[in-house]
Amino acid sequence: MMIGEYSRLINIFVRENQSILGENLVGVYLHGSAVMGCFNSLRSDLDFIIVIRDKLSNAAKQAYMDMVVRLNQQAPEKGIELSIVREAVCRPFVYPTPFELHFSIAHLDWYLTNPDDYIAKMNGTDKDLAAHFTILYHRGQTLCGKAIRDVFSAVSRDDYLDSIQSDIENARAEIISNPTYITLNLCRVLAFCRDSLILSKSEGGRWGLQNVPAKYTTLIADALAEYETNQPAKPDQTLAVEYADYMLEQIRAI
Repeated sequence: MMIGEYSRLINIFVRENQSILGENLVGVYLHGSAVMGCFNSLRSDLDFIIVIRDKLSNAAKQAYMDMVVRLNQQAPEKGIELSIVREAVCRPFVYPTPFELHFSIAHLDWYLTNPDDYIAKMNGTDKDLAAHFTILYHRGQTLCGKAIRDVFSAVSRDDYLDSIQSDIENARAEIISNPTYITLNLCRVLAFCRDSLILSKSEGGRWGLQNVPAKYTTLIADALAEYETNQPAKPDQTLAVEYADYMLEQIRAI
């Protein structure tokens, strides 16, 4: 669960940001599993937030995307995920959060087949950024530029809850197709709702083992083992759906 093997890639990524964005760059920040002690090269991506002062030209966006696509070939299996945002939306925090550019491997084919369309349309607002900013504010790492708390203000409880609840609204259906992620994510959401804890998926699973009814212990333990050691889990689908219903009921009741 160490990211040491990707340290060189991260350093190159930072230097490329400095080169392409120049004086417009405020900072490059790392968040997600890479800073929360649960990085798994088969299940984790490298999560970055890049903060800039002013809008990017289309030419700058294309140069940036070409760089990201090239470096993504050296990234873990799930690739690089990043959002570029303007400093003005970070402090005070704006929700839903506007972004200038976004990339993940889910959008790779779009860029490769129609880069002009991607550059024109890959902007807007993203509720997920409230969750990313929260992890960054409490547990993130500054890779270059201004310190995190000089750039970001704390995300309000209401905005963070709305963000993470949006991420689990389809948990009942998705737990069948993506049981490990959904099982652990529901734990960390409930942990925040009950105890105001900002947890990784691994930490959420361990919290769930202590705080969720014992009938779901095996389900959570198996999800945790698969997430951390890639040990295949085959959850009982009926129990998994029941668990999702229970967790959603608990989360919505708070």
